[in-house]
Formats: sequence, structure tokens, C-alpha cells
Amino acid sequence: MPHSVSLINTVAAGLGLALLLGFLAARLRLPALVGYLLAGVIIGPFTPGFVADASIAAQLAEIGVMLLMFGVGLHFSLDDLLAVRKIALPGALVQIVVATLLGAALASWWGWSPGGALVFGLALSVASTVVLLRALESLGLLDSFTGRIAVGWLVVEDLAMVLVLVLLPPLAEALGGGAARTDAAPLWQTLGLTLLQVGGFVVLMLVVGRRVFPWLLWQVTRTGSRELFTLCVVAAAVSIAFASAALFGVSFALGAFFAGMVMRESEFSHRAAQESLPLRDAFAVLFFVSVGMLFNPAVLIERPLQVLAVVLVIVVGKSVAACVLVLLLRYPLGTALTVSASLAQIGEFSFILAALGVSLGLLPQEGQSLLLAGALISIATNPLWFSLIGPLQKWLHAHSRLARGLTQREDPLAELPMSTEEKYLSRQVVLVGYGRVGRRIAAELMAHDLPFVVAEQNRELVEKLRGEGMAAVWGDAADPAVLIQAHIARARVLVVATADAINVRQMIEAARTLNPAIQTVIRSHNEDEARLLTQEVAATVFLGEQELAQSMARAVLSRAAAPA
Repeated sequence: MPHSVSLINTVAAGLGLALLLGFLAARLRLPALVGYLLAGVIIGPFTPGFVADASIAAQLAEIGVMLLMFGVGLHFSLDDLLAVRKIALPGALVQIVVATLLGAALASWWGWSPGGALVFGLALSVASTVVLLRALESLGLLDSFTGRIAVGWLVVEDLAMVLVLVLLPPLAEALGGGAARTDAAPLWQTLGLTLLQVGGFVVLMLVVGRRVFPWLLWQVTRTGSRELFTLCVVAAAVSIAFASAALFGVSFALGAFFAGMVMRESEFSHRAAQESLPLRDAFAVLFFVSVGMLFNPAVLIERPLQVLAVVLVIVVGKSVAACVLVLLLRYPLGTALTVSASLAQIGEFSFILAALGVSLGLLPQEGQSLLLAGALISIATNPLWFSLIGPLQKWLHAHSRLARGLTQREDPLAELPMSTEEKYLSRQVVLVGYGRVGRRIAAELMAHDLPFVVAEQNRELVEKLRGEGMAAVWGDAADPAVLIQAHIARARVLVVATADAINVRQMIEAARTLNPAIQTVIRSHNEDEARLLTQEVAATVFLGEQELAQSMARAVLSRAAAPA
């Protein structure tokens, strides 16, 4: 019986070769995604041998982007987005302008038209959310405050690119593109309609979706069918993403992201994230394979200096601009370096912009090839920049007076006010993190009239707590200076309520150096991590699942022991 084998060939070749090359890359201590990208180059149309169907691979990659962004939305609430708005919104917009100017200046130097230079600069200004998420997940930073800043920054970039994609066609003629469209609406009308559509979608999802989709997930859960639950999760991600693009002109990625955000209101959001994880991982691999298929290795030989210039704009220009912006907004050096590494790559929106620019006669074909080369190289090297954050930060602290000054600069929120009551300066509790867990701990401490000082990385949250009369300091508690400002030397207990387990050892080590008698209470996510922390730092560790099981067991025993 005859079969259409394009889809099967593409999936089999893509996943099989990605597995082989990803394994080899891991054995060579390289990121596995380097292997995935090389797999795409090998099965792409620009290398000899088997050639997979690029159009099918691109569609499979779109599904991967949807599922991955849906998973991010399941972990990223509206409150998280609003919490970082004061840095993500101005930072992303200014960084887009700076990167666009750098890219446009480079293209103008090469003799391209103003329209082509503008499209080229815009394509270089937006990073790949997919690549960022993979990096943050691998480092365990996705749930940290710095991770939320990076994700919020890229969400703002994506929203800006939605407007660019809508406005570019009516502006094409004025920018030197193809023939004018006689049926094109005025620019102000196009812009107004776009803003209305995007705003309508966001309002619909946050007002109606937050009630409808959690209810739907609950109804499916009541059936007891695991297959239906998984199907509901995947169908919600893909269907909402498709509907958002068809009805509101929003990208698939943003539609899926907001779908995850509203689904997060359900009590089954954690299960939804777990059920969709295998599919997200598989299709994310196909995304990187599809990127590799678009790359023509010949451009590295024909235009090596131009490729190098593009990579420098992506990796150095954007990163330095972002770092300076974050520091100007008075955030720590570590946050600035993490955001910089997050932006040192380009991805899916860059490909869409490049294709649109070519079709409108704005961007020359060589521009698309250079963008793909820059994307491939920057994606492959992005994990390296993340791995250099820690060593670079230590080196800067050791050799740069400016870096030490940035860490130790005076800031009214980085130390307790002189008017702070004595009860907050001695025998107090130092509470690191004021998130969902930290807020509940603080409420219990206040109910028992126990003084405490909050150490929190969210600058806006510290301002709010100060306004409510709470004792709070801003900064990363892994930095001894922050603990000193929280008066850890005379504190009774250190409570680490953040989800960031990477720096918890540094926090405890610094606290015990300043106060050897300090008691420590920390939270953990899994049994292995809890066991290691108990052995290494001799702290009281609370495991979420264990505490939940014990509370449920006590409730069951009290009811079972009650007289009939």
C-alpha cells in the first residue's frame, strides 16, 4: 500500500541524527543542542546526501515552540510579569532600538538600502525565547527572579515584533520595497487595529480564559482518564495558539504563552506541565534541527568577515547594551550578566522577519543567509556565555574597582533605614525571598509577633514592603553584603524561602561566617537535593512533597481515629 513518507522521513531522520550527534556533543562536553543544529545542517538542502522536507520540519518546529511557550506560561504568572515590568519594559524597548541601530549601521556600511538595513537591524534585535528557556531550565534559573526578568524581557520583545510584522508591509514602499498595495489601509488605521487586536486577545485570555480553562481542566480530570488529560493540555496549547494567530494576529508563541498563563490558575497546572514535558522536549529538538536545515555552510567561506560582524553585533553589541541598561536601572551585576547572556542569540522571530523582508523586496537574499549564520553560531555558543557568568563575575570583583563599586554602591533600598526599630536588628529572623512561600512564612511570623527582615532581589517588591512598614533590604542574599545589611550577625534564624537552590550554599556559608550560631531553615524541590543539603550544610530542610504528605496523613489519622 502506498504511503506518504515525507513526514515520517523528516521525523525519523531529524530525531535519529539529533540523538546521535547530541550524544556525541555531550560526550565531548559540548551542549547537546550543538548536535541538534549539526543534525539539521546534515539533512538540510545545502549538504550532499539525504534531504529532509524543510517545510514539514518548520511546521513541526512551530508545534515545538507552541508547547515550549505553553510550558513557560504554566510557570510564569501574570504577577511574575508585572513584577518585572519596570525593568523588562524599558530595558527591552531601549535594547531593541540600540541593536537595530547597530545592525542597520552595519548593513548601510555594506551598501544596502535603508529598508533592508532597518529589517536587518530589527532581525538582530530580538532573541529566541526557545533558546533562552532551554538555557534557564538547564541551569535551574527559570523560577528565579533573574530568570523571570529575562523571560519578561523577551516577552516584551516578542510583543514589539508582532507590531513590526504587521506594520512592515504597509511601510514597504516608503522603505524602498516592492510595489504599493492599492488596498492597503492607512498606517494609523493599521496600527490602531493591531493594538486593538493584541489588547483584545490579552484581555480575553486574562478575564475569560482564567475562568474557563481551569474549569475545563477540572472537568477532564474528573473523568479519571490520563490520556484525555494529556490531550486536553496539548489541544489547549495548540488550539489557543492557532486561534490567537487566526483571530487576533498574535504569534503562535505568544498565544501559547498566554494559554499557559491562564491554565496556571488551575490546581492541576503542575500536572499539566509534567504531562506535556516529553512532547515539549521532542518538538524542541525538532526546532533546533529545522534551524540547522536553513543554514548554508557556504556563507562561512564566501562571506567570513560579514558573518563575524553579524555575530559580534548579536553576542557583543546586544549583550553590552543590555548589561549597561540593567546596571543603570540599579540591578545587581549578576542579574545584568545573566540578562546579557540571555540576549546573546537570535531565533524564530529573526527568521520570520528575514523571510518577510525578502518577500517585500527590502532585504537582499544574502541578508537572510547572514542572519541564519548568525543565528546558528549564536545559538550554538549561547550555553558557553552562561557558563562564563560565574567566573567572569568573580574575576571582575577581583580585578575591577568599578565592578566592586557597582556591587557596593550606595542604594537606599540596599540597607535598612536609620529609623529601623531595635527589634529588627537583634534576635530577628532573616527571611530570604518574599514569593508565594515567603509571604506565608511572613504572615505566620507576624501572627506570632516575631520580628523579621526580608532580603529580596525584586527591587519594586522591596519598595512596596518598605511602604507597608516592613523591614526589607534589596539584593542577592548570596552576597555577604546583603546579609550584613539584614544584620545577620545578631539574627536568630536564617530562612531561605526562594526556589533558587543554586546559591543556597553560598547564603548559608556567608551567614555562618558572620554568625556561627545562626540556625538555618531552607526549602527544597526533590529528595536528592534535600538529602545533599542536609548533609552538606547541616540545615533544617523542608521538602514540599514530604510536608504535604505528612499534613495529609495527620488529617487522615485524625479522621480515622474519630469515633463513628
